[in-house]
Amino acid sequence: MFKEKLSLVPRLPGCYLMKNKDNIVIYVGKAKILKNRLKSYFNGRVTGKTKKLVSEIVDFEYIVTSSELEAFILEINLIKKYDPKYNILLKDDKSYPYIEFKNEKYPSLVVKREININKKNKMLFGPYPNVHAARRLVNLINRLYPLKKCDKTPKKECLYYHIGECLGYCIHKDLDTTNLRNDIISILNGHDEILINKITEKIQINSDNLNFEVALELKNELDYIKVVFERQKVELNDGINRDIFNYYYENGYISIVAFFLRNGKLVGNKKNIFPLIDDIKETLEYYIVNFYSKKNLTPKEIIVPNILDIELLNSVIDTKVTTTTKGKKKHLFDLAGTNAKINLENNIEMEYRNNEKSFDASRELGKIIGIENLSVIESFDNSNLFGTFTVSGMVTFIDGSPSKKDYRKFKISKEQNDDVGSMKEVIYRRYQKALLNKTRIPDLILVDGGINQINACKSVLDSLNLKIKVCGLAKDDKHSLSELIDGDTLISYKIDKKSNVFYLLTRISDEVHRFTINYHRQIRSKGSISSILDEIEGIGETRKKELIKAYGSVKKMSDADIEELEKIIPHNVAINLKEYLENWNNNKQNKE
Repeated sequence: MFKEKLSLVPRLPGCYLMKNKDNIVIYVGKAKILKNRLKSYFNGRVTGKTKKLVSEIVDFEYIVTSSELEAFILEINLIKKYDPKYNILLKDDKSYPYIEFKNEKYPSLVVKREININKKNKMLFGPYPNVHAARRLVNLINRLYPLKKCDKTPKKECLYYHIGECLGYCIHKDLDTTNLRNDIISILNGHDEILINKITEKIQINSDNLNFEVALELKNELDYIKVVFERQKVELNDGINRDIFNYYYENGYISIVAFFLRNGKLVGNKKNIFPLIDDIKETLEYYIVNFYSKKNLTPKEIIVPNILDIELLNSVIDTKVTTTTKGKKKHLFDLAGTNAKINLENNIEMEYRNNEKSFDASRELGKIIGIENLSVIESFDNSNLFGTFTVSGMVTFIDGSPSKKDYRKFKISKEQNDDVGSMKEVIYRRYQKALLNKTRIPDLILVDGGINQINACKSVLDSLNLKIKVCGLAKDDKHSLSELIDGDTLISYKIDKKSNVFYLLTRISDEVHRFTINYHRQIRSKGSISSILDEIEGIGETRKKELIKAYGSVKKMSDADIEELEKIIPHNVAINLKEYLENWNNNKQNKE
């Protein structure tokens, strides 16, 4: 059906946009030769996820560029703009933890998952394999070295000073921290022996002073650190930060593995499996560029498979991108490939089963309610406490799988026990913004409730001139999903509890409830703190925000002693707050 349009496509580089029956962009790609790439989609030989993509295409557009590099940059921008559903299959929203050494007058360490890669003069070390490993290392260094522990500089020394884990920067000025800085930076740069010797020294000191409990804790930390360093024996001994990418492809799926080497040592890895839609070269190039686009620091060198366009990657990524053919680098590159193969072989059956089950369930649901190729579902739920702290949550499922980056939280403007009013407000805010920003509209909206919620949702959609299918999820007296109510016909469908559709709807219902309740708890907790802090003289907006940020709940603030509270507020205010919290807790227990 595209024969005539394909005949007009030039043999030039550029980007192409695939559209579905609703004129929504569902896939964006780039090509060195547009004509060849576009023809490949419609030659009848496509399989797997690509076949599903092609089944939804009713039109395409293309933009000619002057070079493949220009096409690559345009592709990245178009994907950001349209957020096509088939491109998000290749998106990994996970950010890795880093350790930041705050090289200020009084140095300190902090673990950061979200980093600003554009901010200069930041001493960041990582990425670490997981946030637990990063925090454990930071906690250990804080125990071994007297770093500054508090965010602000209080007027009086705290417990850390008295137990020797802080130099008392609040009372002793102009302290020389040169040796401390050098040691910690060397440790974070991979000089294991400094950390091991320091722990061993502390163990001996505590043993000599009969502090056997502390010595045992440090011995356990030493054992942990040795295990971690033992895993890092794979190294290049050149002190260079580099990442190595390799892959394995089989039966429509690509497995990608990245090795992170810091100061020449292997410190962690990243594994992903994706259904392949484009060719391997295009997929890997986009994956690697996207990996460094916003969330992760660029190392001094990146090693990639030789099938990739090295010149193009060097132009887009601000570092040295290369391949390898021999020596230790080649050994590590091959090891990454072996890991990619093992990861795919070990997980392929699960990937097949989960993808097919989720996809089929979405299509089966579409047949029940009359939506061909049902893909994007958005589901809403409300939560309040006797009309206070009212919130709503929205979760998104694409082809039967959750898309967590598309989840949204809404704090309802009016404090009232009115599900219908809350539904109207949140639906209006969500889709009025979607219209203004021209972002993706779902195929189906699910609301937790019956006809009243459905009608509330539909009335708002009508006012916005939007035609989106709405269905309600009704539950029985045991709070189990019992019926699906079609918002157009008001027909109730009993869903077979052994079917994939029941599994999908239950999963969506549970997920939106979990997401909304968690948000409600956060708001309620902060609201309780906020109302209490308003009663304390000497606590204004700034101090209130700092206390809420530090403790997050009344219980945690109640458990804090005066010395801890003094890190944020003055001594006399801390005493008043502590007394108020004790009275508040006593009154609460008496009422209960």
